[in-house]
Amino acid sequence: MNTHRSTALPLALAYAALIGYASLYPFGGWRDQGIVPWAFVTAPLPRYWTGFDVGVNVVGYIPLGFLLALGMLRHKPESSGLRVALRAGAIGAAISFAMEALQSYLPARIASNVDWGLNSVGAFVGAASASALERLGGVAHWQRARSAWFLDEARGALVLLALWPVALLFPAAVSFGLGQVYERFEDAVSELLADTPFIDWVPVRQFELEPLVPGAEMLCVMFGALVPCLLAFVVARSRQRRTLLLPAILALGVAASALSAGLSWGPQHAWAWLDAPVQLGLAAAAVVGALLLPAPRRLCAGLALIAIVVQLSLLNQAPESAYFAQTLATWEQGRFIRFHGVVQWLGWIWPFATLGYLLLVLSRDIRQT
Repeated sequence: MNTHRSTALPLALAYAALIGYASLYPFGGWRDQGIVPWAFVTAPLPRYWTGFDVGVNVVGYIPLGFLLALGMLRHKPESSGLRVALRAGAIGAAISFAMEALQSYLPARIASNVDWGLNSVGAFVGAASASALERLGGVAHWQRARSAWFLDEARGALVLLALWPVALLFPAAVSFGLGQVYERFEDAVSELLADTPFIDWVPVRQFELEPLVPGAEMLCVMFGALVPCLLAFVVARSRQRRTLLLPAILALGVAASALSAGLSWGPQHAWAWLDAPVQLGLAAAAVVGALLLPAPRRLCAGLALIAIVVQLSLLNQAPESAYFAQTLATWEQGRFIRFHGVVQWLGWIWPFATLGYLLLVLSRDIRQT
């Protein structure tokens, strides 16, 4: 009997949301074509297709099938691997069917039976992989490793840690600076309430946002890199585990930031973001993290909460630069158009979700097992 809840199902839900966003973007112009939404099933096969399209449609659903099957296996270890694989693959195929059916109402999208078939193949491949992993003892090995490394109540923290590098993929005005929402939120509210009596209810900002000075940027980088480390400290079982997690998390954040820069500006500029304030901020995060290795869990949670609040305060007193706006245009109008929004929202929401999790941690004692 499991003593802790799996992170696979929450991650599967998050991945399903990504699929939904990518499948239905840009969400505008919904119309009824006068045909049933499942008409694509018997439609003629498309004449033109590329190997890239085939690969994307198959590979895109493999993680969904894998996570669904893994979550089911973790929830009911006594279940048959084959039955779980079939069930998870069928759920993935059903999600793909729903996405294709909804695409029939979008003028910018074309429902395709080939896409549905390839997506279903990917979901079943992912589910079968999880089933095979369970049969080979991989799931049990992960359970033992997870129990050895993390507390039983670690699911929320592990989900947040898994999503953190994904959130970093969307380019930020300040490296590791997730949650910079004030300026866009203010503009969105003003646009929404324009030409209505409620526009007078919106407070008028009495000051202009000023760019961050290098020292403030360094602090933002330090806090942004330190928070996930402290989050891991909250749920790690021992100081030895923390010692290994600290450099691993920092290295993961650096790799995700480099990948984001490489996707945005090209591989030759993958390290352009690593300037002096960023280097100093990362070094400071490593030093502070090392000093906090023996700190109690509740202290780590409290310090992480303070770090998030200070970083959000600094970030949201600064504007987004014009150069940063050009970078966003690459994502919002180019090859990332179907994915930029969900990753951007993840970058905006992640600090606030972590804030809520830490408040829950501080409101109760974390049991050591």
